[in-house]
Amino acid sequence: MPTTLLEKIETRAARVVVMGLGYAGLPLALELARAGFRTVGLELELEKVRALNAGQSYIADVASEELAPLVASERLRATQDATLLRDADVVIVCVQTPLNKTREPDLRPLVQAVDQIAEHQHAGMLIVLESTSYPGTTTEILVPKLTAGGYALGESVHIAFSPERVDPGNARFKLRNTPKVLAGATPACLAVARALYAQVVDELVPVSSTATAEMVKLLENTFRAVNIALVNEMAIMSRRVGVDPFEVMRAAATKPFGFMPFYPGPGLGGHCLPVDPLYLSWKLETLDYQARFIALADAVNASMPQYVVERLAQALESRQKSVAASNILLYGVAYKADVSDVRQSPAVPIIEALRKQGARVAYLDPLVPTLELESGALTSLELGHGFGDFDAVVLVTAHSALDRARLVREASLIVDTRGALAEFASNHSKIWGL
Repeated sequence: MPTTLLEKIETRAARVVVMGLGYAGLPLALELARAGFRTVGLELELEKVRALNAGQSYIADVASEELAPLVASERLRATQDATLLRDADVVIVCVQTPLNKTREPDLRPLVQAVDQIAEHQHAGMLIVLESTSYPGTTTEILVPKLTAGGYALGESVHIAFSPERVDPGNARFKLRNTPKVLAGATPACLAVARALYAQVVDELVPVSSTATAEMVKLLENTFRAVNIALVNEMAIMSRRVGVDPFEVMRAAATKPFGFMPFYPGPGLGGHCLPVDPLYLSWKLETLDYQARFIALADAVNASMPQYVVERLAQALESRQKSVAASNILLYGVAYKADVSDVRQSPAVPIIEALRKQGARVAYLDPLVPTLELESGALTSLELGHGFGDFDAVVLVTAHSALDRARLVREASLIVDTRGALAEFASNHSKIWGL
C-alpha cells in the first residue's frame, strides 16, 4: 500500500475532499472522481448534498448523466459532516469569497473552512485554495492556521493555491482543457500539488509563489472588468454622437491586430467580475495605494443599470409614455446568457429602479423561476407568454431560448441592452439599443 502523500496521489489512493460544491467545486469534484480518486464534497447547503447523492446535477455545466455513474460506483458523494476531514489526504477549498455590505472582502466563509480543516488536521495532507482572494491570502491565512499545530510546511502539511478558471456556459473550455495556474507555499508543496492536478488538467502553469498565482487571477478578471467598463462608456459616448455602439464594436473587431473585442451591456454580474477586482483594490489600500483603473471601472459598470433605465425612459417618451405606471417586461435576469446564476445580476437594480419610479415590472427567464428582491419576490412568466402585453420589453439577458423574431413581431417597444437584435434593428424603429 502507498505510504507517502505523493505515492497516494500518483496511485489515486488519496482520499479527496472538495469544500464547496458550487460552480467551481462540483466540476472539480466530478473530474477528480472520474480520474479515479474517491472524492467527497463537503457542502453546507443540504439541497445540494441531497441532489448530488441522488446523482442529480444542479449546475448547467455538469450533466446528471456524468454524475450518476460516479455516485453509483461510490467514487463521488456529498456530505455536511466535517469530521470526514480526519481521513482526508487532500482538501481543496472552493468556498465563496464575496463582498460585505461595504463592498470589502468578506473572508468569513474561507476562514471558517480553514478552521474546520485545522480542527481535523493530521500529518500528511495537501490543502489547496481555489477561491479567489487578494494576494497574500494563502500565506497570511492558510499557512499560519495550518502550521499552528506543529505541522512543518512542505513536510507534514503541503499548502498550495490554484485559482479556478471556470467560465459558466462555455461549451468549449472546461476544467481539463483550460490551462491551470498553480503555486505552492514551498517547492515541495508545489510538487505534490502538481502531481494531483496533472491527473485532471492537461496543462499546468506553475508560478513562483502563491501571491503570484493569486495576482494572476485578479489580473485576468480586472482586465475584463476594465475593458468592459471602457466599452460601456464607449456605448454612452457613441449614442451622444449619434452612432450605434454595437456597430462600432463589430467593425472595430475586424482589425486583426492591436484590438480585442469586448461588448457593452447593462452592467457586470456573476461571481467574479464585479467582485474580484475589489479584492485587489482593497489590498492595495492597505499598502497606501489607490487602484485608479479599478475604481473608475467599478463606477462605470455600476452605473450601467441606471443608464438602461434612462434609455427606457427615452424610448417610452418617444411614444408619449412615462416609466411611471407603464407595464415593463425584462427578458432574462441571469447575469449572462444560458446560465441560471443571478448573483450581482444587473437585472436586479434595473427592476428595483423601475419599481421605485412606479412601473409595473414582470420578468421572463426560462432558467430562473423565481427572483428574490428587496422590494418583493417575483416569479417568471412562462416562455411562451406574449410580448405584446407590455408597454416595453427590456432585453437584459439574451438566452438562446429567446425567439427573437417573435419578440420583434409582438413587442411594441424594445430596449436591447445586448445588441442581440442587430439583424432586425435597421427595419424597426421600435428597437432601441443601449
